[in-house]
Order: sequence, then C-alpha cells, then structure tokens
Amino acid sequence: MTANRHDPSAAGHDDRSGNAVSARGDAERLLSRLPGLVAWLDRDLCVGYLNDKYRAWTGSDPAAVLGQPIGAWLGAAGGEAIRPALEAALQGEAVDFDGHLFDDPARRYVHASLRPDRDADGTVHGVIALLTDTTDRHALEQRLRESEQRFFGAFQHAAIGMALVHPDGRFLRVNTAVCQMFQYTEEEFLQLDIASVTHPDDMSDDDELRDELLAGKRDSYQMEKRNIRKDGQVVYLQLSVSVVRDAAGEPLYFVSQAQDISARKRFEDELFRERELAEVTLSSIGDGVITTDLQLRITSLNPIAAAMTGWPRTQALGQRLEDVFQLQGDAEGETVANPLREALARNAIVDLAGKAVLRHRNGFVTPVEDSAAPIHDHAGNVIGGVLVFHDISETRSLALKMMHLSQHDPLTGLPNRQLLHARIEQAIANAERRRQRGAVLHLDVDQFKRINETWGHDAGDRVLQALAGRLRALLGNDDVLSRLSGDEFVVLLPQIEAPADAASMAERLLEACGELRAEGLATLELRASIGVTLFPDDGSDAELLLHNADSAMYETKVGGRHGYRFYTPSMRERDSARRRIEDGLHTALARDQLRLLYQPKVDAVDGRIVGAEALLRWSKEDGGWWLPDEFIPIAEDSGLIVPIGAWVLRQACRQARAWQREGHGIPVSVNVSPVQLDDPGFLGHLDAALVESGLDPHLLELELTERVVVSGSRATGALLRAIRRLGVRISLDDFGTGYCSLSYLKHFPVDVLKIDRAFVHDIIQDSETAAITTGIIAMARSLHKDVVAEGVETLAQSEFLRDAGCPVLQGYLYGAPMDAALLEARLREQAPGPGAPSDDR
Repeated sequence: MTANRHDPSAAGHDDRSGNAVSARGDAERLLSRLPGLVAWLDRDLCVGYLNDKYRAWTGSDPAAVLGQPIGAWLGAAGGEAIRPALEAALQGEAVDFDGHLFDDPARRYVHASLRPDRDADGTVHGVIALLTDTTDRHALEQRLRESEQRFFGAFQHAAIGMALVHPDGRFLRVNTAVCQMFQYTEEEFLQLDIASVTHPDDMSDDDELRDELLAGKRDSYQMEKRNIRKDGQVVYLQLSVSVVRDAAGEPLYFVSQAQDISARKRFEDELFRERELAEVTLSSIGDGVITTDLQLRITSLNPIAAAMTGWPRTQALGQRLEDVFQLQGDAEGETVANPLREALARNAIVDLAGKAVLRHRNGFVTPVEDSAAPIHDHAGNVIGGVLVFHDISETRSLALKMMHLSQHDPLTGLPNRQLLHARIEQAIANAERRRQRGAVLHLDVDQFKRINETWGHDAGDRVLQALAGRLRALLGNDDVLSRLSGDEFVVLLPQIEAPADAASMAERLLEACGELRAEGLATLELRASIGVTLFPDDGSDAELLLHNADSAMYETKVGGRHGYRFYTPSMRERDSARRRIEDGLHTALARDQLRLLYQPKVDAVDGRIVGAEALLRWSKEDGGWWLPDEFIPIAEDSGLIVPIGAWVLRQACRQARAWQREGHGIPVSVNVSPVQLDDPGFLGHLDAALVESGLDPHLLELELTERVVVSGSRATGALLRAIRRLGVRISLDDFGTGYCSLSYLKHFPVDVLKIDRAFVHDIIQDSETAAITTGIIAMARSLHKDVVAEGVETLAQSEFLRDAGCPVLQGYLYGAPMDAALLEARLREQAPGPGAPSDDR
C-alpha cells in the first residue's frame, strides 16, 4: 500500500524539504477543520487516509482503521450500502451517495461525494470521499414527507371532493371523491381544466370569483354551481375555494372543496313543484279552502273561498275566522258552531253536523258542507287548522254525473271495463238461467298507431269516435259495445242461437271498419283483428271470457291480421307457451342463447358467394332451436324485439367487418321488424352498430317487408331516407306477395327487390307465376333496382331465374343457413362455376 503517494494531505513528496513538511502540516490542519469527514480509499476500498472528523463522529482514532476495508469504519450495513457507489467511482465516475452509515451509537445519515483519484496519466488509483452529516436535514425532510403523506392521505380519502387547481384552471391533483362524483379516472381528470367540467351558464360567475382570489380581493369564496359529468349529466355542487401562495405572495394553486348537492337540489325542486302544484290545485278545485293559525286567524284562502265568503284574499288574511266564514242554521238566526274550533280542541277531523248555510259578505246564503282538520308540523304538533267546504245546491246532479263518468269511456261515451264486466256477469247469469248462449268479441284495430303518427292524436280520437258510432249502429238494443282502452273494443252479445251468429257479427264488424270517414280526414280503410269466445261453452266468468277473447284476437294477429278466430282450449296452451317464450326471451341475451346463422347469396352465373343474410336463431335448453316464426311475433308483441334487434345489428356488423378484414367484403342483410322501425332509438342503434364495428355502411343491407313500406307513415319515409344517408342499403323482402305498387318504389329509397319464395316455388309448374316473376325482374332492372330470388331449391329454378336476368340467387340449393365459420370457409375456397349447387342442404 502506498498511502503516502495518494494521501490527500501530502502537499509534496520531498520529505527532505522543510517546506514540504510544513505544507503537509498545513494540509492536515486544513483537512481536520473541514465540516465533513475526508477519506481516501485505495482500489481495494481500504482506508488510506481519514481526517480527524472521524474521531469527532465515532470517538475512535482514525489511525486505528487505516488499511481496513470499508465495513471496519463505516459499519457492515453502511459499507454494503455505499459499496456500489464506491465501485462506480473506481470506474472513473463522479458519484454522490445518500444514506445511513456507521454503527450505533455513531450511526448518522450522510451525503457522500465520491470522486476518482487519478494520476497524471489519468489512471484511477483510489477514491476521494467527502462525507457530510445530513442527519438533521434528513430527519426534517422525513417529517416533511410524512406530513405531506398525511395531508395527501387525508386529501385523497376525504369524504368530500377535493382538487388542487393551477391558477390557469388546469387540475393538478384530484381525490377519489371528485373522480367518483364526475365519473372520470384520475388520469382523465388531470387532462381537463375547470372550463371543461363547468356548466357554460355558470362559467362567468366562477371566473369572476377566481379572478378576485388571484387579485387578493378575497381569501376564499363559496358558491353553488353546476358541473358536467363524463356522461353529460349535470351535477350540482356546493363549492368552497381558497388560494395557496408562495413566500413572495404569488398564487401557487387553488384548493377546491366540492360537495354534491344534486339530491338536495332535486328535493328543493320537488318541494317547489309541490308548492306550485298545491297553489295551482287550491286555485282550481271546486272546494273552498281556508287555513288558520292556532288563534283561528286566517293565513290563506283560495279563490273559491274568497268568492263564497265575499272576502278578497288581501283583506281576509289576519282576520278572525268567524268574521269571514259565517255559518248559520237553516232557521233564521240559528247559530252553528264553527267545526274548526272543535277540530283543534280534539286534534281530529270534524265534519259539519246538520244542515248549514254560509253567509256571504253581501248578505245572501249558500248551503254548504264542510270538514275541518288540524295541521301538524313534522313533530306532530298542532300548528293551525284547515277548513274545506263546498256548495251543495247541485250535489245530486253532480253525483249522477260522476257515477256516469266512472262507468263510461270519456272519449266515446261507451261503457268502460268496469261496466262491461258487470254486464257480462249479468249476461252469464241470464244465459245459465235460460239455458242460452252468448258471445264476447274482442276487436283490435290493426296498426292504429300509424294513424296517430301520420295525422296526430286528435285525428286519431276522431277516428275512434267515428268507428265507435259505426260499430254501435250494427248492434241490437240488448247488445253492449265497450271501449277497453286505446283502439280496443269489446262487443257483448248476451243471446245468440248458434256460433254462426257470432261469426256473422264478426264479419259485419270487419266490414264496418272499411271506408270510414272522420271529421277533417279523408276516407280510411281500417283493418281489424277479432277474437270470439262463447259462454257458457268457454267459461262462466267475465274476466276469463275477456282473456279468452283476447287470446283468440292475438291468434288472428299472428295469422296475418284482419280477420277473426274463435277461442279454442288449445289457444290457452299456446297462450301459456307464449308467456313461457316471452319469459325466456327476457333472459335469452343474458344467457347467450341467441345465435346468428348466415345463408349465402350467390351470383346466378358463376355461383360465387356475393352476399349473406343474417338469420336469428334461439337455442333451447335441450339443445334444439326455436324457429323465428315461433318467437319473433312474441318478441314484437312484447317490445323485446327492440333490444334483440339491436343485438342482431351489432353482431351482423361485427361479423361482416371481420370478413371484410379477411378480404371477403360481402354485404350482409339483416331483417328489420316494423316494431324496430317504430322505436325512436332505431337510427341510433344502427349508427352505433356501424361505428362500433367499423363496417363500411354499403356492406350492410336492411330487409323490410312490403307491409312496412306500404303502410308506413311520413315518419317511416323520413327514417328510410335517413338510413340511406348513412350509406346503408334497403331491401324489400317478400316482394310480390303484398300490394306494393310502382308508386311506392318511386317514392321510397329501396335498393333491392327480393322475389318471394312462393313465386320461385311455382315458376316451373305455373306459367302465370313464371310470367309474373319475369315481369318483376324486368321491372326492377328498368328501375335500376337489384334483384334477389330467395327459396331456390332446384337447378331448373336457378336456370330459369338466370335466363330471366335475375343476378343473385338464395336458397337451399346453394346452402342452408350456417354458422359464420363455415361460411368463411366457403368464401376461402370460392370456386367459380355455372351456378353450381352446394352440398349443404
């Protein structure tokens, strides 16, 4: 070891020189007076030099550790802690180290500045270390960190929302309560500023108050304001804001405390509405109402009370009750005790006993009935009273009118369900006693909703009134026509000779729906569905008969509408099955029981797949499948078709996009129910499905039935045009089986006509069908519409359609509905051929 050569105290190496000795002594004195400990370590990290500060720190002689490794003088733990930094210094780096060194009782926290000791040629021979005791500063910093952690712990977990905001409005830090309040993550929040979460109408007030804080005009402020949640909902806040400044008085940040007072604001709004409602109610009801305090001084009275007493409200307030509300008996001068005094004394409701009249301020009298009751506070204490009274001079006529209104439909004047129920029960009893039969017919106007959509509800009401008059004219004196609700009517035939009489009435009712005129409207052709049930054959209970007739009416709707059917016991089973299916549909999506299969559409010339139709299937628990005809009508009737249809759109778009990414960009068609189109959210569901999947809109096709187009309102036309503007194509399904005319094709944005399978089935055997089919194809081509023929099952059919100019074919000849994976495999192995059939039948 050559300690002297690298000893930092060695100012020179010529021991023969007195000057050198003197210089070395000066260096020793200088190093010993430094506030820190100075050490030199050789390349083995053994001590070559220690100044006298080592003695002051440890109480040990520095000479005792010369030549020792670092653990001997820094402590075992300290030596290991600083070793990596020392080794880095030996590699020529200037390194700093902070940490605990030395063993107890000399243990302290130090800052070590480690520098390589180089010779003139740059070779590192050791390390020069300067150690400064930073124990006190470290302890202070530790306390500061702990204090900061406690502060931010309290900040983060505070029950109210807290945020630190830069003077320019940017969020610097937010706690969990704020994130929950606004539904943002902390990372999202820190990308925002005050303006982005403040309601625009409240921004100017907030800015003005914050400017006053920054200018030093105030130390803090409180305000109620509206903020906007991530989902767009408004949150009402009670906000408290203060500013934190640096030593120079410059603002560092705002501290904002926020409490969600949305519930309180809703309560206040509801309370205000209740008060408004109470005032409006008291002002509009037919009874007089007077309230008083405990001394029976009037605190309020409504307009009826003012009119019946002759006392204006402004003059009555504060008056004694008996001076304003003057009661007397029928006999002249007979006094009647005011019932409100008794009500307050007994703390109970008191009705006016006997006949009494109210004397008007101008002297005339009015017979009245009244009741009095105490008013309580929230603790149940009596704080005043209320008197309610009314004119009974027309009580009898009013009672009769109310009785009639309670039993009759206000729009048509027909008996309502309550009166109908009584009439049916009476008819059943008479039929049983006389051994006769009767019938109940339930009539529902088909798609009446479109009349309201097209001409408005007032026009719809006029149509219902006209229809009620037309139907009533068909009935005998003993027959009953009732309006249940909306566009539903029930006919009670209390006596019939045979079921044929009920059938004859049903036919007459259907006929009466045609060519109906209503005030201000053109002649309408209404269609209706009727269900018929007989008694006592099908039951001897009014509610059961109404249910049976409703079930039969539903069967008529499922069977195509505009007709009638008699109730049969099997309908009860189907009704139960329908309820089971409806119950199952409620959970089908959640249980992942719905599937989409895809049936290919092929080019009529080369047989290549050019499209696919998405077909919905519902798996049974036993592994089988519900067919669409079994559950789609129930889904439509219950409204479940709306969420199910939205799911179908999403799935079909995702699958079409997946095929598009694989290079198989074929259009996928989806059947759309009329109920879906009636849903206000349909266009939003469609747009969301396209955006979510990323599918090119021209690769999606919506298949609608002729009935939707023909019976559609102006709103339907506008919706179809909106769909086209999205870029989605529209196909007219089952074309030719309904009554769609060229004018509809001209006015509605239809891209594709789909020839119904009924035509395809007969084109070889029936020349008229063949001629009609050929005409449809030619017409579509002339109108620049695409054509698809469905239900193709034989080569002869495919050849006829190809020769007639139909470009696209679909049917079991080319593949049954299959899962997406199988169709994708077909797409990968596409082989051109002259309409070659597949083996997927």
